[in-house]
Amino acid sequence: MSNIKDYKELDVWKKCRTLTNNVYEITKGFPKDEIFGLTNQVRRAVVSVVSNIAEGCGRQHAKEAVQIFYIARGSLYEVETQLYVALDQKYLQEADFENLVAEITSCKQMLNGLIKYFKGL
Repeated sequence: MSNIKDYKELDVWKKCRTLTNNVYEITKGFPKDEIFGLTNQVRRAVVSVVSNIAEGCGRQHAKEAVQIFYIARGSLYEVETQLYVALDQKYLQEADFENLVAEITSCKQMLNGLIKYFKGL
C-alpha cells in the first residue's frame, strides 16, 4: 500500500474535514442543555469520520483499511440521523439541515469511491 497518498492529500478526507467544521459551527447554536447529549454525540460521530479515514490509510493491508472506511461511512449515516433529530427538535433551520445533508451525501459518494479503490488493491 506504499503507493497510497498521504491521507491529508485525499479529497475525501478534506471534504469530510470541512463537514466536521461545519457541524461544529452549527452545533454551537444547539441548546446548552444538549452539550452532553446530542451536541456531543453528533460532534463525536463526525470527528470519527475523518479519524477513521486517516486510520484506514495507516493500515498495512487494504482489507483492513476497507473495514475502517466502512466504519467511517457508518458514522456518516449516524451524523445524518442525528441531524434529523436536531431538525425535529427545531435546533436546526431547514436550510442548514439541507446544506449539511448535501455535504454528507457528497462525503458518502467520495468514501464509496475510496472503498472501491482500496478493494482493487
